[in-house]
Amino acid sequence: MSAPHRQAGAVDGPPRIAIAMKGYPRLSETFIAQELLGLQQRGVGFEIWSLRHPTDPDKHLMHRQITAPLRYLPEYLHDDAARVGLGLLSALRRPGLFRMLPAFLRDLARDRTRNRWRRFGQACVMARELPQDIRHLHVHYLHTPASVIRYAALLRGLTWSFSAHAKDIWTTPDWEKREKIADAAWGVTCTQDGHRELERLSDRPGKVALLYHGLDLLRFPAPPERSMRDGSDPADPLLFVTIGRAVAKKGLDDLLGALARLPGGLHWRLTHIGGGEKLAALKEQAQALGLADRIVWAGAKAQGEVIAALREADLFVLPSKQAGDGDRDGLPNVVMEAASQALPIVATDFAGIPEFVRQGVEGVLVPPGDVAALAAALAELGAAPQRRAMLGEAAFARLTGAFSAEAGLDRIAASLRGSSGTAA
Repeated sequence: MSAPHRQAGAVDGPPRIAIAMKGYPRLSETFIAQELLGLQQRGVGFEIWSLRHPTDPDKHLMHRQITAPLRYLPEYLHDDAARVGLGLLSALRRPGLFRMLPAFLRDLARDRTRNRWRRFGQACVMARELPQDIRHLHVHYLHTPASVIRYAALLRGLTWSFSAHAKDIWTTPDWEKREKIADAAWGVTCTQDGHRELERLSDRPGKVALLYHGLDLLRFPAPPERSMRDGSDPADPLLFVTIGRAVAKKGLDDLLGALARLPGGLHWRLTHIGGGEKLAALKEQAQALGLADRIVWAGAKAQGEVIAALREADLFVLPSKQAGDGDRDGLPNVVMEAASQALPIVATDFAGIPEFVRQGVEGVLVPPGDVAALAAALAELGAAPQRRAMLGEAAFARLTGAFSAEAGLDRIAASLRGSSGTAA
């Protein structure tokens, strides 16, 4: 059996909570890294369990500061057959099998996929390998990761809780969300939009709480002095920045369409930060629109490089929309990161974005998918440096006044301590 991987520098004393997620560490999930580091700083003992190994080429500084033990489950069951076999044999000897098996078989009857069997196998491995000190399981995302944690909790007779975010809320069937919420001890989610959806399916009012991620402002420098560029000088063009994986819900195809509509006298450059499956198609679109020489496709970047790009930019843009499969954003952390550098924001009036950005106060909101309105907003703000400055200052004030991470981290730490029986 291959031993589960442990990260060096584990916390002193036995952790009593296991926190699971689909993949760790991920550059695109700064909100998870921020929460883990915040829990560590609050003295909460935990282990990290990941269903997949990381694929990003780099880590955030926060990932290097997190010292919790890190374990990986077998991503594909056939690649670690011995470990999976031991997990299955152990499950057969557990009384909890009579709790877990009916739940799994009901799920399998409605979802006859290979992925469902993988969740079962990973749960058996996790239930066998969880240290005896673990008293509670917590999971990020209510789709695949929550299935593994739910089955493992049933096998081991443990309580579990969840943090739901965006895609997991909008692409998971109602029956599955309803049953997971009923089995969980409690849950949190990070937007009013998602909270309304989960409350609709909850077995009792108040079981799922609204808890914004916020931003740990200590990780960010003070906003820089901004230029007064207005796009009139070709030697000193406006700098637009957008950050997010190249996937349908980010609306980057709409952004390229909008950029192609900008007036010829407005000189600009765009930097995109992020990986993603649609990068090649977007580059082809930019080439076809004659924009290729004005766009930098920077790829996925660690936090320091993201902040540097925000500090250099004149305007942040994120045209989120609903993808064809129902996937959508919550409140993207990058919106608040832009605000940390007093950047004005152009985004869509969609999902959790208007919970932070108020039209005409912290930025300009346009309807999702409205390329003409997006182009008009970029052109108007691009040529109006004083208005950009006013919006950027308001965004920074909104962040520091109402969206600091401290209160949310205190709440999640208290809830986890209560569930694990750990004294504060």
